[in-house]
Amino acid sequence: MLSYWCQHAWIGGAVATGVLLECEGGVLTSVARAPSPPRGAEVLCGLTLPGFADAHSHAFHRALRGTVQRDRGTFWTWRETMYEVAAALDPDTYLALARAAYAEMALAGVTCVGEFHYLHHGPDGRRYSDPNAMGAALVEAAAEAGVRLTLLDTAYLSSGPTPDGAGVPPEGVQLRFSDGSAAAWAERAEALAGSLATSATVRCGAAVHSVRAVPARELATVAEWARRSSAPLHVHLSEQPAENTACVEAYGRTPARLLADHGVLGPLTTAVHATHLTPEDIGLLGGTRTGACFCPTTERDLADGIGPAPRLAAEGVRLSLGTDSHARVDLLAEARSLELDQRLATGVRGHFTAAELLDAATSAGHAALGWPDAGALEPGRLADFTTVALDTVRTAGPPAETAAETAVFAATAADVRHTVVAGRHVVRDGVHLRVGDVGGALAAAVGAVTP
Repeated sequence: MLSYWCQHAWIGGAVATGVLLECEGGVLTSVARAPSPPRGAEVLCGLTLPGFADAHSHAFHRALRGTVQRDRGTFWTWRETMYEVAAALDPDTYLALARAAYAEMALAGVTCVGEFHYLHHGPDGRRYSDPNAMGAALVEAAAEAGVRLTLLDTAYLSSGPTPDGAGVPPEGVQLRFSDGSAAAWAERAEALAGSLATSATVRCGAAVHSVRAVPARELATVAEWARRSSAPLHVHLSEQPAENTACVEAYGRTPARLLADHGVLGPLTTAVHATHLTPEDIGLLGGTRTGACFCPTTERDLADGIGPAPRLAAEGVRLSLGTDSHARVDLLAEARSLELDQRLATGVRGHFTAAELLDAATSAGHAALGWPDAGALEPGRLADFTTVALDTVRTAGPPAETAAETAVFAATAADVRHTVVAGRHVVRDGVHLRVGDVGGALAAAVGAVTP
């Protein structure tokens, strides 16, 4: 039995002062008020929250930080740099980069990551002797970094849509992403899922990269595999106007309608970005109980736009958050950006409360990744939590009853003091206990795959 006494904790949507968390076997067994720390309990000063779920990650994009900000740049210059990094990776360098990236997430309070994984094969599309060698590298990276992982194995089969539904064949580095057909993707994904079936820290899901990268006639195969496996299914949706235009020209309908018509939308599905939606698209997501994952930092960084988060929420779409390209890893910043970007777009304050933003960063994110047993400080839930300091230059001063607002609207990842996964410290007092020098690990891993 392990016990943690929290100075303040987020319980049932409110801040409680003096809370004792007891856990056994990686699960919370008791959550009770305690005015002072009992003997033997580890003291967590600050506000303890359920661990953050980073619901949309491309780990290898961590190597792009800074590099893609040189000169003025466009989305297309960003993509060319991304392709250069993708071409340079092998299972060993992928492991090192992902381990360091996931360790950075743990330092930021992330206890579970959804990896949107499409870098499957070797150069020119040649399969490794283990067709899931790159996925296995991600699994090992998460284990060594001490975080839970939902590996969203991603179908990526074409470089653009065509009216016949066949798609433009992939080329260049895109060949590394493709299995050739959805049937071949499903066969490889099935083998991967089987290898992870008994894991306590990894769950396998699926993803449609986009309507650009998965031809219409292949969509149902991916959706059926996810449905049969009861697995989370994610998809990049309407990230840019060009995607919508190409889809309408090829298929005569929006991406959301195309996905709905082929069975991709539904309660196990999360639409990532969901930026450029029509009113009908918003209704489709709400009517099918599809979730939406927003990645505000990346959406700003790539000049993609501001998605209709309040309208989606009003339709019953549950919102989660991701760091996507890792231009910054800070779930608190992503949470407040969901609100602040809407203020800029509308000229109105108060679209989301701090409680709603914390739900997006915790419970909703875990649910989107297939971990409904995480995301809340309640008996029976996984003992995954993080503590944000309330005495730093960013957080000191406000009263305890506004600790949630302080955390969401003022704190940063640098204010995270502790991260606990399965009842055990991964980060203590701002130090990663497994990787140690995360900055050094990042510098070495990025340097190995960039000029």
